[in-house]
Amino acid sequence: MQTILVTGGAGFIGSNFIHYMRQAHPEYTIVNLDALTYAGNLENLSALEHDNKYQFVKGNICDRTIVRDCLERFSVDAVVHFAAESHVDRSISGADAFVVTNVVGTQVMLDCARAFWQSSFAGKRFVHVSTDEVYGSLGPTGFFTEETPLAPNSPYSASKTGSDLIARAYFHTYGLPVLITRCSNNYGPYQFPEKLIPLMITNALRDLPLPVYGDGKNVRDWLYVVDHCRAVDCVLHKGVLGEVYNIGGFNEWHNIDIVKLVLAQLNKPESLIRFVTDRLGHDRRYAIDASKIRMQLGWTPTIDFTEGIRQTIRWYCDNQAWWQKLVR
Repeated sequence: MQTILVTGGAGFIGSNFIHYMRQAHPEYTIVNLDALTYAGNLENLSALEHDNKYQFVKGNICDRTIVRDCLERFSVDAVVHFAAESHVDRSISGADAFVVTNVVGTQVMLDCARAFWQSSFAGKRFVHVSTDEVYGSLGPTGFFTEETPLAPNSPYSASKTGSDLIARAYFHTYGLPVLITRCSNNYGPYQFPEKLIPLMITNALRDLPLPVYGDGKNVRDWLYVVDHCRAVDCVLHKGVLGEVYNIGGFNEWHNIDIVKLVLAQLNKPESLIRFVTDRLGHDRRYAIDASKIRMQLGWTPTIDFTEGIRQTIRWYCDNQAWWQKLVR
């Protein structure tokens, strides 16, 4: 493996993944294909501007010409496909972009990779990065496994489910070397401040109200973004083609407890909390069983939540110029 095409590499997880891969595999060339929509930010990768093993291409994954050119020009051996519209609230107010980017864009990526690699799939890899939200909502007990039926409840998660099934079909129909990962909630540096943890941090730093949906008792499994990057790297190199791998932090928290933790870390009062009308179709609980990737590929999280949240809060405190340009 010499050259990896990362889609959505200017976003939160994608940029963290590129930084991780440049350190873990300095021999690889990384090509970053990103449309630079609202959540894509090249400042996330400014440290790599003069790195001759890193290339940036501005383009949309729905544009076959650009995708085909990237694959051919850089002789890509592997694709790690992060690019997606990912914010549930935005999908509720307008689903079109989610269906186009997440479903059509994934199909274009798969189709172009199949055409480019058609002489031989040997040594090639296409990792499709998905989410635990495709499984729907859990009750107070139990965990999502790779065998859990897909039951998405938001336009966002439905579009990701569609992209998962298209990726699966390209493996079974064409033999394209596809692997699928489904991860729990990520947190860490460079996350756009519309998501829960960075929103709470940035609002608290400005003494603004912290909006909490419903009763705040929705449960999520949290994973530090670098541990997710390690897991994707593990699947890329050691995963069995055609398989799905759940990636989780074994770390469940109620949303309200996350909010209170952030306030305590920043020495801000809980009076900043504002309970607001719940999100439409809000899933109550997600929890990942990551036994498969742990037992078969040897991956486990390395950064516990106490340390991860401390590092994350410190990053947003130290990088206020980065996020102040992104908030209203």
